[in-house]
Amino acid sequence: MCGLSGWVSYGRDLRREREQETVAAMTATMACRGPDDSGVWTRPHVALGHRRLAVIDIEGGRQPMSYDTGGGEVALAYTGEIYNFIELRDELRQRGHTFRTRSDTEVVLHAYLEWGEALADRLNGMYAFVVWDGRTERLLLVRDRLGVKPLYYYPTQDGVLFGSEPKAILANPYAEKAVDLDGLREAFSWIRTPGHAVWRGMREVRPGTLVTVDRGGERTHTYWKLEATEHTHDRAASVARVRELLTDIVRRQLVTDVPRCTLLSGGLDSSAITAFAQRELGDSEQIRSFSVDFARHEENFTADPFRADADAPFAKETAAHCGTAHENLVFDAQSMADPAVRRAVVAAKDLPTGFGDADNSLYLLFKAIRKRSTVALSGESADEVFAGYKWLHQPEAQQAGTFPWVDHTHVTSPHTGTGVYDKGLLAALDLPGYIRQRYAEAVAEAPRLAGEDAFEARMRLVCYLHLTRYLRILLDRKDRLSMAVGLEVRVPFCDHRLVEYVFNTPWSMKTFDGREKSLLRAASADLLPRSVAERRKAPYPSTRDPFYTAALQQHAKEVLADRGHAVHTLTDQEWVQQTVARTADEVDGTTRTGLERWLDLATWLEIHAPRLVLSD
Repeated sequence: MCGLSGWVSYGRDLRREREQETVAAMTATMACRGPDDSGVWTRPHVALGHRRLAVIDIEGGRQPMSYDTGGGEVALAYTGEIYNFIELRDELRQRGHTFRTRSDTEVVLHAYLEWGEALADRLNGMYAFVVWDGRTERLLLVRDRLGVKPLYYYPTQDGVLFGSEPKAILANPYAEKAVDLDGLREAFSWIRTPGHAVWRGMREVRPGTLVTVDRGGERTHTYWKLEATEHTHDRAASVARVRELLTDIVRRQLVTDVPRCTLLSGGLDSSAITAFAQRELGDSEQIRSFSVDFARHEENFTADPFRADADAPFAKETAAHCGTAHENLVFDAQSMADPAVRRAVVAAKDLPTGFGDADNSLYLLFKAIRKRSTVALSGESADEVFAGYKWLHQPEAQQAGTFPWVDHTHVTSPHTGTGVYDKGLLAALDLPGYIRQRYAEAVAEAPRLAGEDAFEARMRLVCYLHLTRYLRILLDRKDRLSMAVGLEVRVPFCDHRLVEYVFNTPWSMKTFDGREKSLLRAASADLLPRSVAERRKAPYPSTRDPFYTAALQQHAKEVLADRGHAVHTLTDQEWVQQTVARTADEVDGTTRTGLERWLDLATWLEIHAPRLVLSD
C-alpha cells in the first residue's frame, strides 16, 4: 500500500543537506504505511520520499522509481494497487515498452510515459501517486476515482509540499501547523467536503482528480465523476450484471504475493465478499477470515433500533458455509479504553473527531490481523453503493433538506460531540449554517437525469450525497487505521464500474424486494446461508461493557486535572465534570459518545499542538 511524501521548490536546491534532512523527516512519518522499505529520490528542484509495504513483486518494486527518457528523467512515487496492471503491461509491451520488474508500480510509470495525463482513464484500482517529469519540470498528483487512497498537498511560495497524510506535510517547517474555524467546522460537522483538508493552507486531491504543478502555478483536472445515465436493464439482467462485476472485481483484488484474508462481520456485505473470494479460490486455498468481538459481549448485549442481534454467530455460520479458516478476535474493554490505543488512533487519523470505541476496536482488529496477513478484503462501502442505511428508507430522512445522516438535532447534541464544546465556540462555528452551505453546494453539483420523476430524482441525489460525502469519512477511517499497522485493506465495492452501474439503477430496483440492498442480496444469496442473506443491516459493533465507560471517566479526570490543557478553552468543563462524577451505569450511550469526542479532541491537541485561529 505504501506512503509517499515530497517537496517541489523552484527557488531552492533540494539536494542540500538541510533540505535532505527535512525530506527524510517527512518520509519517516509514513513509516507505518510502509514498514518494508524506504527511499528518497532528489534532483535540484524536487524530492520524492517513499515508504513501501511490499505486496506485489517484493524484490523488484522499490520506489521512488525513475526512467531516463534521454530528454530528462521521469520519476514516480506510488501508493495503492492497480487491479488491471497485467492487461496494461501486455498492451504497453505491444507498444514497445520493456519491463525490469513484475510490479504494478513500473506499469504505472510506463503508462505515464506512453499516455501522459491520460493514463488515469485507463487505471482500475485504488491509488494515489505523484509523477515528476524532468523534461518539463512539472509535478503530477493523481488520485483514484472514489478516493480510497489519500493524497494531500500544500502550495508554497515557490512550489508545493505533498504527502499521503497531513502529518507528512506538517513535518516540513514551511507548512503552518494551524487550524481555523473553517477547519473545525469541517471536522465537527460529520460531512467530508471534497478537497477540504481541515488544516489551514492544506488541500486534499479530490477523488477522480489530477493536479499539475509547474513554474506557472497549479492546474486541476477532473478525469472521473458520477454521471446520470438511463438504466436499460430489467431486474434479472441487473442482478446478473452485479454478480458478473463482483466476480471479476474480487478475482482481481485477490492478486497478491503476500498472505491475504477477508474481514467478516457476519453481515451481508462482508459475507458476500468472503463468499465470492472463497468461490474464486476453490479448493486451491482456504482463505482466512477474521471478525471482531468483545469480552462479555453476550451478557452485556441488548438489542436496539439499529442492531437486533450480535454478529459472532452469523460470522461463524458464514465461515462454515463458505469453508474459510475463520478466527474471531476478542478484545476486552480495558484494551479498548487504553489511552495509548486512543492516542495511536488519533495520531493515525490526524483529526479531532472519531467513532469512539468502534475506532479503537477496529485499530486493535487490524493490528491483530497484521500478525497473520498483509492484505484484507473488506465489505466497506456496500451501504453507500447499494443503499443499505436504515435512514435511507425513512420518508423523513429521504425528504430532509440536509445530509440524511446529520439532521438538525444531531448538529447540536452530544450524539456528534458538539454538546461538549464551549457555547461561545459553537456560536462562532455556526455548524447548522456551515452544513446548509455545504449541502447546497453538493446539491448543485449532483448529476440529474432528464425525465426522471421527482421521487427517483430525490433518491438519486441522496445516493450521490452518500457516495461523495459520507463514504469519504469511512474510507479515510479505514485507510488510516489499517495503514497505521501496515495492513492493506482492499474495498471491492468501490470498483468504479460497480459504483457507476448501481448508481444508475432506479430506486425501485435497489429496493425491489421491499428491503435495503436488494441487488446485492439477489446477486449473492445462493452463496450464503439464508440467515445471513436475509439479515437486516447492522452497524459496526460497539461495546456495552460498563468498565469501558468507567475507564473513559478515569481518563477524563486525569485530563481535567491538567488545568493548562488546551482542551479546556474549547469545551464545556461543567458538562465533563458532571459526566465523570456519575457512576458508569448512569452514563447513557449518547453521553458516552460525547465523552469519547472530548477525549479525542484532547488527545489531538496533545499530539499536534496546532495553532488554533478562532475567528474568521
